[in-house]
Amino acid sequence: MGILQDLLKDIPVPKMAKVKVKFDDQKIDNLELALREKLQQEHIRKTVKPGMEIAVAVGSRGLDRIVELTATTVELLKELGAKPFIVPSMGSHGGATAEGQREVLAHLGVTEESAGCEIRSSMQVVKIGELPNGLPVYIDKFASEADGIIVINRVKPHTAFRGPVESGIMKMISIGLGKQRGAEACHQLGFKYMAENVPAMAKMIMEKKPVLFGVATVENAFDKVAIVDVLTPEEIKVKEADLQKKAKEFLPKLFFEQLEVLVIDQIGKNISGDGMDPNITGRYPTPYAFGGPDVNKMVVLDLTPQTEGNANGVGTADFTTQRLVDKMDLETTYANGLTSTVVAPTKIATTLPSDKDAIKAAIKTSNILDFKKVKMVRIKNTLEISEIEVSEEMLGYVLEHPNMEQISDLYEMPFDGEGNLF
Repeated sequence: MGILQDLLKDIPVPKMAKVKVKFDDQKIDNLELALREKLQQEHIRKTVKPGMEIAVAVGSRGLDRIVELTATTVELLKELGAKPFIVPSMGSHGGATAEGQREVLAHLGVTEESAGCEIRSSMQVVKIGELPNGLPVYIDKFASEADGIIVINRVKPHTAFRGPVESGIMKMISIGLGKQRGAEACHQLGFKYMAENVPAMAKMIMEKKPVLFGVATVENAFDKVAIVDVLTPEEIKVKEADLQKKAKEFLPKLFFEQLEVLVIDQIGKNISGDGMDPNITGRYPTPYAFGGPDVNKMVVLDLTPQTEGNANGVGTADFTTQRLVDKMDLETTYANGLTSTVVAPTKIATTLPSDKDAIKAAIKTSNILDFKKVKMVRIKNTLEISEIEVSEEMLGYVLEHPNMEQISDLYEMPFDGEGNLF
């Protein structure tokens, strides 16, 4: 027996029970109709003139029904006599190449066929000015030459900073449309100033370039569109902050103030830009964001297949497994830190041979007197938390909480002969 196994051999793993978690599931069923009603408002329609070449900015995030949102917007523009084309607007994503960004859109289902218009993908940008602090402001070259610009994005809380405006239309204008150079510039001074720099860059672009409107969505806890709105530049400056508040109200959560151990089966870029959503885990990559449970020790067990080796976020955890580390693509993972300037999430957490060892290590170091009474929660990932597992010590709290319901008896965690969960 090795020294690690010797240190962990007497650490008990608690019995667990399945728990159903209830969230607000309000959503829009007929999204095309709802969006068309917003697009057909007189003050929106009059911004579009026949013959205008209009750049429609579409990003890399997995927005609910992004294909439908894009196609409906393009269709209405064509009905009004405009000539729309799509500009991939995703900062440095897609390997910071024109073809890579086109492929990211295709992966999301947005193609020239599905959208009904041309996709013009390039990493070329035009510098349109500088902020008072010296940061340069860039915009995609194709968009800069268009007669009008429209931005489509989801409004949601950011994972690394807090402010009236976080992730949404303004961030899409400043970072998405800025391509790799714009993303790099906006991150240059760090997340401490992001709440100031994102809207400042977006406002400069809206003042100097013909941004016509933004199509904004807010999704519920199940990542379904609950709100859709169409905002002019002046409305973006005022109303995006209101949509941000609503997004935070819809945000799913773990209804616990304090946890000794949080076990996460999978992390990945398809789950969150941070591998796992810090708004759920309470663990943030910077000190400029907050919210969620106070977690003493966190364990991540594996990567999603879709993340293709990108393990950004593993460094936010305390423990991981050799299985996860073996799947890491270090170059892809480290590229996240080099672009965002936040490198703690790309470090490799303390690595144990198996799931069981990693979980035991978290329990051992959770700073409690009686390991048998550990407050532990296990989730599949931070996108799917409507069903979770909790340890026996937490069942009393679960039974009294209006949003949670125990749906199974207690059971032993199912480890195979190698000590991995199945």
